Amino acid sequence: MASQPPPPSPPPAVDARLADLCKELGVDEGVAGEAAAVLKEGKDALLASPSFGSRSPEDVEKLCFAFVLYCASKLKETKVGSGVRLWEILKGCKLKCDDFFKESQQLASKIDQILGSRYGSDWEARLELKQLEILVNLLADASRFYRKAFSELFLSTSTDQEPGSTTSSPDYIRFGWLLFLMLRSKSPELFKDLVSCIHGLVAVLAILLIHMPAKLRSFTIEGSSHLIKQTEKGVDLLASLCHNYHTSEDRLKEMMGKSYKVIEVFFSTKALSASECKTMNLDIIDTDGLMYFKDLVDDEFFQSNLEKLEKLSSTTGCEWELDLKMFLTSNVYILSAENSSGGSANSGFSKRVFETLASPTKTIKNMLAAPSSPSSPANGSSIKIVQMTPVTSAMTTAKWLRDVISSLPDKPSSKLEQFLSSCDTDLTSDVIKRVSIILEAIFPTKSVDRGASIGLNCANAFDIPWAEARKMEASKLYYRVLEAICRAESQNNTVNNLTPLLSNERFHRCLIACSAELVLATHKTVIMMFPAVLESTGLTAFDLSKIIENFVRHEETLPRELKRHLNSLEEQLLESMTWEKGSSLYNSLVVARPSLAPEINSLGLLAEPMPSLDGIVSRQNIHPEGLPPTPSKKRPSAGPDGNCDPQSPKRLCTESRNSLVEHNLQTPPPKQSQTGLSSLKAKHHPLQATFASPTVSNPVSGNEKCAVVGVQIFFSKILKLAAIRIRNLCERLRHEELTVSVYNIFKQILDQQTALFFNRHVDQIILCCLYGVAKVSQLALTFKEIVNNYKREPQCKPEVFRSVFVGSTNRNGGLGSRHVDIIVFYNQVFVPTVKPLLVALMPSGTRPEDKKNTNSQIPGSPKPSPFSNLPDMSPKKVSSSHNVYVSPLRQTKMDVLLSPSSRSFYACIGESTQAFQSPSKDLAAINSRLNYSSRRINTRINFDMVSDSVVAGSLGQQNGGSASSDPAAAFSPLSKKSKTDS
Repeated sequence: MASQPPPPSPPPAVDARLADLCKELGVDEGVAGEAAAVLKEGKDALLASPSFGSRSPEDVEKLCFAFVLYCASKLKETKVGSGVRLWEILKGCKLKCDDFFKESQQLASKIDQILGSRYGSDWEARLELKQLEILVNLLADASRFYRKAFSELFLSTSTDQEPGSTTSSPDYIRFGWLLFLMLRSKSPELFKDLVSCIHGLVAVLAILLIHMPAKLRSFTIEGSSHLIKQTEKGVDLLASLCHNYHTSEDRLKEMMGKSYKVIEVFFSTKALSASECKTMNLDIIDTDGLMYFKDLVDDEFFQSNLEKLEKLSSTTGCEWELDLKMFLTSNVYILSAENSSGGSANSGFSKRVFETLASPTKTIKNMLAAPSSPSSPANGSSIKIVQMTPVTSAMTTAKWLRDVISSLPDKPSSKLEQFLSSCDTDLTSDVIKRVSIILEAIFPTKSVDRGASIGLNCANAFDIPWAEARKMEASKLYYRVLEAICRAESQNNTVNNLTPLLSNERFHRCLIACSAELVLATHKTVIMMFPAVLESTGLTAFDLSKIIENFVRHEETLPRELKRHLNSLEEQLLESMTWEKGSSLYNSLVVARPSLAPEINSLGLLAEPMPSLDGIVSRQNIHPEGLPPTPSKKRPSAGPDGNCDPQSPKRLCTESRNSLVEHNLQTPPPKQSQTGLSSLKAKHHPLQATFASPTVSNPVSGNEKCAVVGVQIFFSKILKLAAIRIRNLCERLRHEELTVSVYNIFKQILDQQTALFFNRHVDQIILCCLYGVAKVSQLALTFKEIVNNYKREPQCKPEVFRSVFVGSTNRNGGLGSRHVDIIVFYNQVFVPTVKPLLVALMPSGTRPEDKKNTNSQIPGSPKPSPFSNLPDMSPKKVSSSHNVYVSPLRQTKMDVLLSPSSRSFYACIGESTQAFQSPSKDLAAINSRLNYSSRRINTRINFDMVSDSVVAGSLGQQNGGSASSDPAAAFSPLSKKSKTDS
């Protein structure tokens, strides 16, 4: 009889749990199989326990399941709508959106090679995670605004309900939200950003005020503070709502008109002029221009209309992944305050930082000093600060754009034309042409081939009238700030001619990009996110960082919210984006600091040339009819031709940060930075030196290259940012005494070991500096404590301490980056590089050079006994029933073990035997090992370990012999066991 083949082995437990989840969600077999394949390939990387983090293995597994399921559903070639939606995945895994988005970037980086090989190099763009996160933020903000506004205008419960009525306020609030979603789906061109959505919601509130029973209002019209605008015919409803919510009356009327038409078609009903209807709802209201629907919310039709709205769902774009109806009632999509767009749980603290740095009298020394504010991170906030919500911030800035900027001319003013025409050649036509080309690249109004665009193909995403309006706002803002800069530069005694500045291509592009970014930030669009303006204009983060401070300085009417946005943006540029591969910073560094050139070249960090205007025109297929010819390519030496400038790496960045205002940003640090903090003197450099080619001589001094000026200004910004963050972190750790030492080490590294910043985040260097200084200071401060407190900082991102660049590797024949956690980076890279600087911080008498004279005897002191400290090295039995012995450590090991930092080599009492394990579990593990008697231990104890040389060494030490010691024992690298310390 033939033997039967062995039964197939059961799948691993993890794979089985994923399969069960797919069955529970009703996932298509093809998608489920694809998800299982992705998990199988990337299981080791995805499920590996992070070095830092508070998530349990169960939570890590759920996040991995959700991520691979979403990837398989989104990236596998299937029919639209045949996959499983993201909101269903999150619901099945019991995850919140903010948790998923927070970890998805880290999970994607772990298996980027796998995803690239399976789905192509564009997998990240097709995944649309960043767009989804911004959309969730936007709708969460909109739903919060709507709930708050509804509760202000209407009663929460229908206590005065008419007899026989089955409709209550919760039904009405849901009806209004669904009506907004219906308007949004039928007229998507009207809802491109948060400002547009708020106008739509205010229109819905107006419709509800007209149609809902008057008894459900929370106010009476007579003498109401909600409706204060009056006309001869009564209360002006729309004007009053615009006053309350900072909306544009013209835009609201346009939104109302569109809403009437959509409601007519969707509900198959006829709109009547409100002036012809006799209803109590319209008493004392000016009905001119208002429309009324008799059967919209009447009891007879309300439930059927509500059900019709419930059945409507979005089937296009990334919105298909979400259940938009759930935003009103479910907490699944309501993000925590720090993740919501524009909001921050630390905004009170951020405001204090903003105020500190906004003062021109504040120096780095002031920033390092611990403030006495009761809202400091160390003691928590005891003063309630009124905070602006993302919606009120957006509406306030939109009002500024509408009232101040939109009224300006759409071409250079006569004064600006005078500046432009007074140059060596008339630059007016060049400036007008450039604005048209660059803004068309940022806000496309013509369909182009997606693959050919260097920016964002928005022909379908952006409504043409919307894009044209944003281009007009950006161009007017650009002309206004350009004129202000020309006025200021012309009054500078060191500037004799504006031609080098006004003919500098990079300067103009940075100014245009900054104007466009402020317009996008004001409207909070979902479609285009930073650094899209850099990608569209061919600029880099280092380029844009040069103009932000000048932009804020020369636009005096800029709202406070937009100033904070620009400074938050500058933080992103300074902390990491300027240090990325392809940044034009490296082109300046090879000139200013030639010693760094070999490493910059070996890592391939140098920038590519900035694309010409002709190149942008050809790529974007721009045809600006009727405009002057393309600006002349002949430029002075200060132009971009001599500067190899790159396009920005296509990498997205979140905007959730604490603010940084720099009124003295252009303050270069002293050379060699060996003097005190107060030695930083303000030194203003003209803009033409800032934007000139790195190899050009400084037009002011002439004895240094412009690259030196640019690097000095940039380093001074880095130092001020670091000073704030070091002080904040030391406050949280309650070790304010370390602040100055950590800052001094950071400053020396920036000056003497600049390469340590390449391809890294500034906060990674700060964390390592803090840990190293704590070790030198003999403080029992662990990396885990430092990281846990760092997580509470508003700028914290998990990848800062989980993924640190340590070098390039070859992967499948191609170059790739090798990233490790912060502890491995500290061991392998930071300590070997910074050891001499840390040695200099060691207390007197503990440095290696001080130990050379340890054999000297103070005259008159008694001679110590040569046997006073002879160690008892006999092993001692510590268990009556088990062969367990404990021997004292040999002196050579004891010297290392007892140094404050070197304890992290071992899991000592009070330190965990495993990462993230409680002390009770540690003791249980030790007991189980002591009580483990299922096998016999036959190993004999080696009594020969106590040799004569050990005793002699001990005697020699007491008689003046030199002890062997690691010169940098106080900050020696952590061993693998030291991760238990973290």
